[in-house]
Amino acid sequence: MSERKTILIIGGGLGGLSTGCYAQMNGYDSQIFEMHEIPGGCCTAWERRKKYTFDCCISWLLGSGPGNEMHQIWLELGAIQGKKIRNFEIFNTVEHPDGRKIHFYSNPDKLYSHLMEVAPNDEKIIKEFCNGIRKFQKCLAVYPFLKPVGLMGFWERNLMMAKFIPYFNVIRKSISVLMTDFSAQCQDPFLREAFNFIFFEKMPNFPVLPFYFNLASHANSSAGVPEHGSLGLSKSIESRYKSLAGKIHYNKKVETILVENDTAIGIEFSDGSKEFADIIVSACDGYTTYYKMLQGQYLSETYERLYSKTINEKEMIFPGYYILFLGLNKKWPEFDRCSSHLLTDSETKHLVGITHPSINVQLRSDYYPELVPEGQSVLYITYFCDIEPWRKLNEEHPEFKEVQRKDKVYYTKHVKRSKAYHANKKAVAKFLIDYLDNKHPGLKDSIDCIDTSTPMTQVRYTGNYNGTVLGWQPFVDGGETLEEEVKKNGVGLPGLKNFYLSGVWATTGGLIRASAAGRHVVQFVCADDQKKFVATMPE
Repeated sequence: MSERKTILIIGGGLGGLSTGCYAQMNGYDSQIFEMHEIPGGCCTAWERRKKYTFDCCISWLLGSGPGNEMHQIWLELGAIQGKKIRNFEIFNTVEHPDGRKIHFYSNPDKLYSHLMEVAPNDEKIIKEFCNGIRKFQKCLAVYPFLKPVGLMGFWERNLMMAKFIPYFNVIRKSISVLMTDFSAQCQDPFLREAFNFIFFEKMPNFPVLPFYFNLASHANSSAGVPEHGSLGLSKSIESRYKSLAGKIHYNKKVETILVENDTAIGIEFSDGSKEFADIIVSACDGYTTYYKMLQGQYLSETYERLYSKTINEKEMIFPGYYILFLGLNKKWPEFDRCSSHLLTDSETKHLVGITHPSINVQLRSDYYPELVPEGQSVLYITYFCDIEPWRKLNEEHPEFKEVQRKDKVYYTKHVKRSKAYHANKKAVAKFLIDYLDNKHPGLKDSIDCIDTSTPMTQVRYTGNYNGTVLGWQPFVDGGETLEEEVKKNGVGLPGLKNFYLSGVWATTGGLIRASAAGRHVVQFVCADDQKKFVATMPE
């Protein structure tokens, strides 16, 4: 094989940006092609009325503080330097339909005291949960993020495992018990249900371990939010990429990965133009990559099963969201910063596509006050949402048309939505506004600006399968199968040379996993090229 020098990266989300940064650090000449006009993919925000910035992603950022390998990745990507990190005392508040509240403090001592006040008869399970958080506060320092297990040698793997010996029992138990089963031990019915909504929405397939991991990170001040929010984080990594001489192109939608003699050689865009390089990396939607850009070729039996069958099974991938943003012309200190509201059956029926009877309400102006005018507020109301009911309501009439903006010509997909689709979006928004106005009288009168989105919106702007925001769910067949495949065979496809997959579809989890995937894929590239991988910090 001749020396490989050039890389084309499909997708400018965090996975693509991270891949580009590490490619440049290791002497490759890379280019990123993004279908949208801004970086970040799902890690994004948008402006309304030139005064509100609606941030729709980061509610907590794992690795925002030191003491773990996640933090090192953000520093290498130039993501958080010079930014204030806001850490909060309460991870989430769960509110019962009758108005009772349980506050999930991340500090285990405060959490223990509060939960004992709420449910004194559940001391045993409360103590066990808080002790688990304490143990994970120490365990976080040895969690590996910097190098993929598939590239570790025998002794390296064993050394990694040896570091976990002091935490073996808590890890073994917490990964083998579902939170739904753990919480079922509670005598208090409200606490029994509230435990399942610590992560804002119910995660029925999650064991206890990720709850310990995230609350411990929060308690260690390493799961805060970065100043300037999600788009600010994406733009910082974009700046890091450009400082490394990387090139990023927007409004460039890739249709096909060009293959010749079982080798990926380039990409073709929606306007018919082409680019060629030594290496092709897809950091966009996995299904689109495999079944549209590659026409279903080169899939192993495992990948074919994952993307033709498993992906459509219940709870194998994360659902999308219905999102309602409210720009308010006054401050609302009465709102909890973040709260999950458990709903009655009669309330749930108003919410199209809802997967669990709850909504999450965040006072987003407490997260990112710099994105909101002085004296005003932004509310961010969401629920996990199945795309199918919205798809049935909608009729699409796609056509490619030239849109002239900023002295450039962009090829965009013009999509018309049905009247039924728009009517239901408005009806859901009206119900949510009425629901909150009933709890906080006067809210409706303070609304200055409204914006809504559904999983269909997510598909339009990111191309993600069924509007998912995170791809494969961990701890279930889909995510577990993927991770085992990557450990054994890396992030390529059997029989196809010079092709790699990056981003959320090459792993499981959130933003730190997507960014770590970019680091990992370049490590695989360097290993294939017999080069020593290097990672540097920005000056």
